[in-house]
Amino acid sequence: MKDIILKAENISKQYRLGVVGTGSLMHDLNRWWHQIRGKEDPYLKIGETNDRSTKGESDYVWALQDINFEIGRGEVIGIIGKNGAGKSTLLKILSRVTAPTTGSIKFGGRVASLLEVGTGFNGEMTGRENIYLNGAILGMTKKEITSKLDEIIEFSGCQRYIDTPVKRYSSGMYVRLAFAVAAFLEPEILIIDEVLAVGDAEFQKKAIGKMQDISKTGGRTVLFVSHNMAAVKSLCTRGILLENGKVKYEGSIDHIIERYLEDEKTTAHRILSDEIIKNHNADFIKLIEVKVINTSNAISINHGIADDINIEFTYDILKENELFTHGFNLFNIENIHILSSHDKRSLTLSEALPIGRYKKSVIIPGNLLAEGSYTCSFAIMRYNPFFVEFHEMNIVGFNIIDEFGDKTVRGNYFGHFPGIIRPELTWKIKSNE
Repeated sequence: MKDIILKAENISKQYRLGVVGTGSLMHDLNRWWHQIRGKEDPYLKIGETNDRSTKGESDYVWALQDINFEIGRGEVIGIIGKNGAGKSTLLKILSRVTAPTTGSIKFGGRVASLLEVGTGFNGEMTGRENIYLNGAILGMTKKEITSKLDEIIEFSGCQRYIDTPVKRYSSGMYVRLAFAVAAFLEPEILIIDEVLAVGDAEFQKKAIGKMQDISKTGGRTVLFVSHNMAAVKSLCTRGILLENGKVKYEGSIDHIIERYLEDEKTTAHRILSDEIIKNHNADFIKLIEVKVINTSNAISINHGIADDINIEFTYDILKENELFTHGFNLFNIENIHILSSHDKRSLTLSEALPIGRYKKSVIIPGNLLAEGSYTCSFAIMRYNPFFVEFHEMNIVGFNIIDEFGDKTVRGNYFGHFPGIIRPELTWKIKSNE
């Protein structure tokens, strides 16, 4: 049976726009009057969803609404979503920085959190003194903290400044020390916000390795918020996708990342808007439409791993005798650049096209890409000298699905299949006679 260490039940958080706290004295008195009479808070019945793309009519906004989940001991959970989805608000509630308007949270151990640069440290105290202060807040004895002190200082890389007040630290030093304190003082639940992005690449790698270590060998639970999908995927086993203050999806981290990125920008058919066309530098060509076509010649966002994928670009040639070439780039869900290709045959005068409408296709062969979500970019370029006339990112996208069975690369293996490509290689066996 799953050992539940954190349980959130019906968590909601309401704010009144433009004011601190609940707002006016009249509103506070109204809440108090309902409370002593045993009645429900009257302002819980009003308020709008936290959708920043709309103007709204109410002063009250639900930053979070009806959040429910359970987290087991030793799990590493990724919480992802757009800016304003409610991720930081949720972590502040879980860290007890702010209280929920409704609902409750049950903890099965000590919580350490790293939310914003500056949170949890006293600027007038030295790095060493802040280590002891944070340890004491977690309920540790001075002896327990001292036993971890050297590891914390070494991991943070702040040895030279450990006896300097932290108000003189750079943001990077601050985060390095804060993370080391949170990770090494052995909380049962570690909560990390996007703040790790302040650190350099070397420190981020160390931090992710440490979080993996404390979850796998220490059996401790990690909640991780980041917009770096590669970091989320490498660290987390399960994910929660928030949208407008609500849980939209919950499940395996691969599934959650795909849903997030698919909602963001994946479409198999795109007719370019006038606004995008105006941004193109070229005056001799006009890109009209892009499609992702499957083996049945139908527009499709989902493709079997063994299927060829045909990406078709439609454009108008506006001037004759213009020499150019087509460029194509492919990116996976972590925004890793998988491949680039250009049409090398389009560079001679014999290839120059008369005025008219044309379709150009590029085919990605089957059994090349791993399952997941992909996006494409398209460019028109000139050579001698090299110049990019226009380059449109995220122009179309598609998903690769590897079903189970003998006819797929996966076969009957049901587990995680690593790698960014998945070609069907030939295996041969020879007798040793």
